[in-house]
Amino acid sequence: MKKIQLLRLAHSRSGDKGDASNIGLIARKPEYYPVLKERVTADAVKRHFAGICIGKVERFDLPNLYALNFLLHEALAGGGTVSLRNDAQGKTMSTALLRMEIDVPDELIVE
Repeated sequence: MKKIQLLRLAHSRSGDKGDASNIGLIARKPEYYPVLKERVTADAVKRHFAGICIGKVERFDLPNLYALNFLLHEALAGGGTVSLRNDAQGKTMSTALLRMEIDVPDELIVE
């Protein structure tokens, strides 16, 4: 096993749903999806966004797309119309998630 950043296994998109950040995490290859599903849990994402996401984190599995979708409640300081944050719509949250590190089997690692 080796620890790597998610950006080596996936790409992502994010946006806002009121005061919630919505992040889609899409496997770069179908064989990466089982590892993402096992390692990128709602709890792991909640820990990764500690101090930013005040509410709960929900995960929705999209196996037909080899993707996971996360809804981070109370993560945007009120949302786009009231937040004073630089990123009130949560557009950079996807990049932040890709910096998360997970353990992956050696055979999946491509240098």
